[in-house]
Amino acid sequence: MAKAFRSGDWRAGYYRDQTFMWATRMSNVRAFFAQLYGNASLEADPASGGRQMGNHFATRFLDDRGEFERSVDMPNSSADVSNVAGWMPRLVGLAYASKLYRDNPQLKDAQDGFSVNGNEVAFGTIGDAATSEGLFWEAINAAGVLQIPMAMSVWDDGYGISVPITTETTKASISDVLRGFSPDDRPGIDIYVTRGWDYTALIETYATAIDKVRREHKPALIHVTEMTQPQGHSTSGSHERYKSKERLRFEAEYDCVARMRDWVIESGIGSESQLEGWEAADKEAVEAARDLAWEAFQSPIRAERDRAVAILRRVDMPEVAEITNSLDEAVKVTRSLIMSSAKRALHQLRGLEAPARDELAKFVRDYGRENDERYNSHLYSSSPDSPLNVPVVGPAYSDQSPTVDGRQVLVRNFDANFARDPRIFVIGEDIGRLGDVNLVFEGLQAKYGELRLTDTGIREATILGQAIGSAMRGLRPICDIQYLDYFLYALETASDDLATLHWRTVGGQKAPVVIRTKGHRLVGIWHSGSPMSVVLNALQGLYVAVPRNMTQAAGFYNTLFRGDNPGLVIEVLNGYRLKERVPDNIGSFTVSLGVPEVLRAGTDATVVTYGACCAIALDAAQTLDELGVSCEVIDVQTLNPFDVTHMLARSIEKTHALICVDEDVPGGASAFMLQQILEAQNGWWHLDAAPRTLAASPNRPAYGPDGDYFTKPNRESIVATVYGVVRERQPWRLPALDG
Repeated sequence: MAKAFRSGDWRAGYYRDQTFMWATRMSNVRAFFAQLYGNASLEADPASGGRQMGNHFATRFLDDRGEFERSVDMPNSSADVSNVAGWMPRLVGLAYASKLYRDNPQLKDAQDGFSVNGNEVAFGTIGDAATSEGLFWEAINAAGVLQIPMAMSVWDDGYGISVPITTETTKASISDVLRGFSPDDRPGIDIYVTRGWDYTALIETYATAIDKVRREHKPALIHVTEMTQPQGHSTSGSHERYKSKERLRFEAEYDCVARMRDWVIESGIGSESQLEGWEAADKEAVEAARDLAWEAFQSPIRAERDRAVAILRRVDMPEVAEITNSLDEAVKVTRSLIMSSAKRALHQLRGLEAPARDELAKFVRDYGRENDERYNSHLYSSSPDSPLNVPVVGPAYSDQSPTVDGRQVLVRNFDANFARDPRIFVIGEDIGRLGDVNLVFEGLQAKYGELRLTDTGIREATILGQAIGSAMRGLRPICDIQYLDYFLYALETASDDLATLHWRTVGGQKAPVVIRTKGHRLVGIWHSGSPMSVVLNALQGLYVAVPRNMTQAAGFYNTLFRGDNPGLVIEVLNGYRLKERVPDNIGSFTVSLGVPEVLRAGTDATVVTYGACCAIALDAAQTLDELGVSCEVIDVQTLNPFDVTHMLARSIEKTHALICVDEDVPGGASAFMLQQILEAQNGWWHLDAAPRTLAASPNRPAYGPDGDYFTKPNRESIVATVYGVVRERQPWRLPALDG
């Protein structure tokens, strides 16, 4: 496989591909050990800076400013994930980018550094047992439909840990099962079968297969059979426990390394004695690399330990001396040991005024900041292109600004962005010919072509995967998920891959995907979802915008298109037919992330909400006015980032009362907002009454307008909650509302 891999190609694979990574020079033995030790130095472990387990590979395609390097000039590996088959959706996207670069003439000027006429192949690898995962099947089907240069290798050793392939796969052969994908007179997938111990057959297979994939953009599956497992899956999973004696004899005889050794001798490349010499030299080189990697890992930590010990030695206290000696004598030194020792010593010095205590306290603060950067940085983009740095351009209106259905605001906004940037494209169900089920892309496919607005099958995970891989290769995809409820199909890919990508590579990779979906108010269980707490908890690493109308949504899209951090925009389902004015600067106005908007000023209570609840809260505020209560209504606009200006705390300082309203389950996003306001902003200091949350029922919303009314916050429930909080403080002013 390495012999067929070229500069510009991409890998998305199995976290046991170390041999391939070394053969392509995308990694080496010393980096392998550095990752095993968890060395946080990017020089030692450029793949993940100690953040990933061993064998989780990645190359760095961003420079120190977060800008793309020229991927066409180097071999490329997208960052590995542990979840089985989790890399398959992204693999589809890496190959799909080559198709777009080759077939879309609008991208001719965007190819520089990213593609050479779409000649790049995306190589995938997977174990045979992992082909049982749904993500594998979804990705294989998508590749066959799309006809993309994806080369999928399946390593087949007959087992999935201890489970034999007869229990895993129909016919006990993934290539036999996939024969229906082979081409007849229609597009499909070429299937090759070869044996893992037959070196010359492997060379021929990969040379033939990859040449055709590269030329014709026809996907291929290479089923490598009769692989052997020299060791168990883990220290507790010895394969002698579950394999027959016959199978163990086969594995001893057909071990790939042993067979390769025989082939080298039979081919006259080297003699037995030469091989023994090479093996001895290799073993010595590996041991030297191991020792160098260990010393490179420990040396800076020892220096940090010595700094801490020098400070601790200046403290004249027996309890501290014991901590100091234990730290000083540690053979294996960790940063957690250093910090723990320094903090425990500081505890012993509580209440004392002494220079040594001040010095130790400063060390603890500084060391905490160093390690926060070392292990927690780069969850979000900090480059000059971060969406947080996009200049604010407000919507401009004139006497000529038309009033249209809200969906038309989005149509015109997407039209302007497609015209402005040829890298932008959208993929999703029904977005092409139909123009989306809510017609927000109406007529745009006819204008810009099927490669810019592309219909897909019902396969949410690989729709997102297409976007992730394409974004890693310099394009600006919109992943369209028809409803927020169905985003759960793609949640694993969004959470484990996209949301962690920039963090787990310490800023070495990024995928600025814009995910578009819609939810909140409508009717029915599966089209009215607001699982915002799921989104917030699972997608740390993505920005989450929750606009109340389509103009705000358009502004968020404009901001995200100009930034380089992935984001999710959740439109309000029942807002597409509501009337809105079209800004004269459609396509270019922006809405800042993390900046709430006061929709209605008030003095007695602050209601914090977002999305569809904004209109309901405003309606409730008008009723409260009639009841003698002045209510301030604030739209947070984005849940992540959340109120970076601390506007909400300033509102509470004025009203002294807080009610957080949303359509998530109790303890969901409303509780998140409450935590942010009370803890992160110290808003509790200004409260005269206990803060309240008003959320939906813990069950799904029942069908119809009555089901909606009795399962989600409504005008009357907001009125009662706000009125009750204000009356709690001023009972003499407000009579009981409900008798």
